[in-house]
Amino acid sequence: MKVGLVRHFQVKRGFPENVLLTPSQFDQWVDEYELSDIEDGEIDMCGIEWEMCFASDSFRAVKTAEKIYDANIIQMKDLREVRPYPLLKSNIRLPFIVWIVLVRLAWLVSHKSQLETFSDFKCRVNAVLDNILSEKNNNILIVSHGAIMIYMRKELFKRGFKGPKFKTPANGKLYVYER
Repeated sequence: MKVGLVRHFQVKRGFPENVLLTPSQFDQWVDEYELSDIEDGEIDMCGIEWEMCFASDSFRAVKTAEKIYDANIIQMKDLREVRPYPLLKSNIRLPFIVWIVLVRLAWLVSHKSQLETFSDFKCRVNAVLDNILSEKNNNILIVSHGAIMIYMRKELFKRGFKGPKFKTPANGKLYVYER
């Protein structure tokens, strides 16, 4: 059995133009990123015949999946990226990268500002993997997002799969895991 993990193609919405952002400006940028179109690209599918394709139901993941897979794509909300929420509600202005680090830390420590705890996230990803791997197909393609892929890769290793390691998955690249 092979499982292919693909991170969606690069999003056209770049980093914010403002050097310093308020919480509402950061939140607005996240909204724009969620709705942004993607850069077209090509992916080397390694000559593998993928029998099923699961994709996050986000626009960027679905569009990527449609570009690389010709049959029915099963869209799953549970393959979506964790949405970052600013943990401060004041008008403080912080650099974009500081916001990114703060919301990731808030998520990892299950801060009340985040809608999903890290523990809930892990349970969600494990349930998705249980569901997907219960399919009786040999080659399954999953198109999703960076954080999901990082955790999913770890879980695939725990389940006896072998494949490449990565710290941050590249956009539009296929990572193949085999058991």
